[in-house]
Amino acid sequence: MTTPLAYTGADFYCDVAIPDPGALDVVHEDDRVLAFHHTKPFWEVHLVAVPTRHIGSLTAAGGDDEADLLALLRVVQRLAREVEREYGAAAVLTNLGAYQDSKHLHVHIQAGDRR
Repeated sequence: MTTPLAYTGADFYCDVAIPDPGALDVVHEDDRVLAFHHTKPFWEVHLVAVPTRHIGSLTAAGGDDEADLLALLRVVQRLAREVEREYGAAAVLTNLGAYQDSKHLHVHIQAGDRR
């Protein structure tokens, strides 16, 4: 994995991840959703799933985003189910506003201790 560690832009997903998924440890990729092991994990297991089309955040999503949101939730559900089955627990989280470093809807699927 050769992901740049010093990225300082506003949308890591549109700028880096989606254009070059080969630089990531991908667990799911299709025309609507990309999911991969987080490049700077906070937890023992830390996946992130994003729509491949730019949506600013969960609260910015609108009616035109319905198909992308449904596809994203299906992938998040499958990955969370797999993590829960393997590790006995899973958490699903999205950040909003000032908590959102990258201004692109993304969902974390996590388990285990903080790193």
